[in-house]
Amino acid sequence: MTVDTRAPALLPEHPAFATAKVLWVRHWNEHLFSFAIARPASFRFRSGEFVMIGLEGEGGKPLMRAYSVASPSWAEELEFLSIKVQDGPLTSKLQKILPGDDIYLGKKSTGTLVADALLPGRRLFLLSTGTGLAPFLSVARDPEIYERFEQVIAVHSVRRVSDLAYHDELAAKLADDPLIGEQAAAQFHYVPTVTREPFHTSDRIGTLLENGKLFEGVPGDAVLHPETDRVMLCGSMDMIRDFASLLEGKGFKEGSNNAPGDFVIERAFVG
Repeated sequence: MTVDTRAPALLPEHPAFATAKVLWVRHWNEHLFSFAIARPASFRFRSGEFVMIGLEGEGGKPLMRAYSVASPSWAEELEFLSIKVQDGPLTSKLQKILPGDDIYLGKKSTGTLVADALLPGRRLFLLSTGTGLAPFLSVARDPEIYERFEQVIAVHSVRRVSDLAYHDELAAKLADDPLIGEQAAAQFHYVPTVTREPFHTSDRIGTLLENGKLFEGVPGDAVLHPETDRVMLCGSMDMIRDFASLLEGKGFKEGSNNAPGDFVIERAFVG
């Protein structure tokens, strides 16, 4: 948590966006941080969706970007996971926020990384790289997901060990979560992998699928079946493109809010 004595940075009201207070900030390393804002009473979203957030830009015009909400739909705060880009128009400012500061928040969320875009199944695989973990933090902490699926497997691939945001909470199977701790103990699985530093798992997600490590400790076959398995993808465009092609080759069909399928990606982020 960040502590500072400067006066809070306040924003003028804007007709298109809500204004919310920063509650806490957590810096994981020099280029990755999390923060939470107070959730407006009128704001509703489904776990896995994204929303526009931002700060005041040039000429007083709001500078907004799409961010996946990392907290589940029941939470009283809205949590986000962000990279730090030193010369980024928004993140260069966003990484300096402190508790008490204002942030602009879009009034409506949207997205396809939601349970409603998937057909019923037994196992749900949440495959992510980098900050692509964010929507799956939301999904994995939603009680409804454990009613829909027998097993929930969150896979997080990063370059460095310090990039494994939320590692301890996930490795503990979300034991401290007030709503899903008991269910997660039996149904949740966490597979972290680090590709550029020594770690107990160092393969890319595609290799984990090939060598079976993706399925260690998970009931069922060590292969993906379109009849029983469902997959969400979020992260690097290369990973999403490669995995989407692999899944389609196995007979999986991409889903959407209008036509649920076997796997989903967030089209708004990958183009």
